[in-house]
Amino acid sequence: MRLMIKATLPTEAMNEFVANGSIEEKIGAVLQDLKPDSVYFGISGGRRTAWIVVNTEDGSQSLPAIAEPLFLTFNAQLEISPVMTPEDLGAAGPDLAAAAQKYG
Repeated sequence: MRLMIKATLPTEAMNEFVANGSIEEKIGAVLQDLKPDSVYFGISGGRRTAWIVVNTEDGSQSLPAIAEPLFLTFNAQLEISPVMTPEDLGAAGPDLAAAAQKYG
């Protein structure tokens, strides 16, 4: 299962990492552990934000293993949502049809 993580990073903590030169090391260590499919950085709601997509295909990567590095390293605020690629959506066709038949 793919998860989209929106990590809102507190300004004060991030400013400290930028000022002391450890930002690249901190982000690199967390991303190395998460092994993301993709990562994007930007601003949302006036705060530094990372959008991180991780693939937990076998389900062995637990939510704490994903969330805790971001909580503990950055004191991040997280939103985590399951997401699909177009290929995933296509493969879900039979499930969508069954749900439409039963509940539609």
